[in-house]
Formats: sequence, C-alpha cells, structure tokens
Amino acid sequence: MHVLVIGAAGTTGRLVVQSLAENIQHHVKAMVRKTDQMADMEQLGARPVLADLEQDFSYAMNDVNAVIFAAGSGSATGPHKTTAVDRDGAIKAIDLAVSHGIERFVMLSSMGADRPDAGPEALQHYLRAKHEADAHLMMSGLTYTIVRPGALSNEAGSGKIEAAPQVANRMESITRADVAEVLVQSLLAPQTEGRIFEIVEGTVPIAEALKAL
Repeated sequence: MHVLVIGAAGTTGRLVVQSLAENIQHHVKAMVRKTDQMADMEQLGARPVLADLEQDFSYAMNDVNAVIFAAGSGSATGPHKTTAVDRDGAIKAIDLAVSHGIERFVMLSSMGADRPDAGPEALQHYLRAKHEADAHLMMSGLTYTIVRPGALSNEAGSGKIEAAPQVANRMESITRADVAEVLVQSLLAPQTEGRIFEIVEGTVPIAEALKAL
C-alpha cells in the first residue's frame, strides 16, 4: 500500500515509518512539520512531505491509498493544542481522506477514549478529543481501524500483545515499538477493519492477536 503517516516525526510515528519502510508491501510518505525532520525520514526510507495539521495539508494526501494517524499534541502542551491536533487535526485528516478517495484509515487512539469522563481528571480533555476524533472516523464511511493502547513505554518491543475490545488488565502498559507494529500490521489484517480494540503487552504474537479479534 501507499501509506501516509501523519505525525511521522513523533516517537511512535517514527517507529511506524521505520516499520513500513522495511516492509516490501508498502511505500511510505512521512508527514512532518519541520524541514530539519525531512532528512531523517529520507534516511528511514520514506518520502517526506512538509505539512502542518493546523494548516492546509490536503496535498499530503495525494498518491496514497491508506493513512496512519499517529499525531499527538504531547503532554507538554495545553488544552488548546490538544484540541487543535488530537481532535481537529484528526477530523481534518479523516475528511481529506474521504475527499481524496482514500479508503483505509488506521487511527492511533488511547485507552479510555471510550469513556473520557471516567478517566483521570488531568486526562479528560485529551480523552474527549480522542473520543470525538474516533467517533468522526466511525461515521466517515472509511474502512477504519481504531487502536487504543494502554500506557506507553520506550523499551524494546516484545512482539507479543493482548488485543481485545476491552483487555483484561487495563493497567498494563505497552511499548511504542509494539504499538507501531500493530498499526502497520492492521493495514493488511481484515479482522481489524471496522474494529476498535485495546492493546497492552501480552503473550500472543501480534499477527496472531490481530487475527483472533
């Protein structure tokens, strides 16, 4: 597939780009906000495109047939930026995918986005933004997959996860590397189409866990 990664320069997004570039089934276009990030994307094997979620980025959607949305405002920003990126930026990306005839859309969401008001008070605005973006994707008509990981860690991936509409232990974490691999493998996993599921570290290889959904 020809895949646009939105949020390619982020910690998880970069791992998504790397995984896609190493897979002969995919060609990857990496959307970044800064010119000094473009060389890094090229070294990973991606075709960089300079664009900003808060501006017009419709041209980034050209010549792709799938989108992985891995962008996030980050914990250091305030509520306004969370709204602009995690909700409004995602909704714009979904609408542009529809208008460009792109059918496949994989969304990196967050555990707790199903019930944002039940989450920790400090996270409720973020979870609400994710919830609204997810809801927009579900109503878009796109062939979607919404992945909701638990708390993220930066350790090496194990390649083994638990995946379910609601996992048994929602306090468990998962590595960013494994999250990235789930996003990439979901592109070609029919069982993930039209599905929302949570993931945490587990004992089942990623491909098997996705097939069992």
